[in-house]
Amino acid sequence: MEKKILKRILTLLDKHYGKELECSLDYEEPWQLLVATIMSAQCTDARVNIVTKDLFSVYKEPHALGTAKLKDVETIIRSVGFYHNKAANIIACSAAIDKKFRGRVPDTLEELTSLPGVGRKTANVILGNIYKTPSIVVDTHVKRISFRLGFTDNTDPVKVEEDLMRLLPADHWIRYNHQIITHGRLICKSQRPDCENCFLKDCCIKKGIS
Repeated sequence: MEKKILKRILTLLDKHYGKELECSLDYEEPWQLLVATIMSAQCTDARVNIVTKDLFSVYKEPHALGTAKLKDVETIIRSVGFYHNKAANIIACSAAIDKKFRGRVPDTLEELTSLPGVGRKTANVILGNIYKTPSIVVDTHVKRISFRLGFTDNTDPVKVEEDLMRLLPADHWIRYNHQIITHGRLICKSQRPDCENCFLKDCCIKKGIS
């Protein structure tokens, strides 16, 4: 990747999406974002936001959710898909935050990934959005578009994350996540990328490739 092409891509992303994009999951407290992110796997953020509104009106802090009955939580989050595993994970995760971390969401990758249901992707969402620690969140949009732009040839999320960390300036990591996710939802879609109207089309080396 030539530096001038990389610089042009980052400049265009800043121009079109700005530098201050925020997470599209609704939350007021860090533990709520953690729970919402666990539930967002293979589900839209819009649907998760509908469900968490009900969930957090019932369970107002980690201790309450960590001691909840599985069936009660399943009933509330059923529409997010894979609700049995997600309910079990968010209960166990909330219990760990309550007991092990005294109600505070940890601020290191190692501690976050020690929590039930929390992988690198979820941990990096917390690190970037809550603690403003430079991090790369490799979701389906970031993986797909980074490949199309020639930023990586890998498909394994951890390797994609490593490639992007080597390539991108650290001060772009958090906003790159938000910019590319937005770009993937609006223009560079999985099945029907709108290459004709894409402002990155002159920089894209794998147009239309999944």
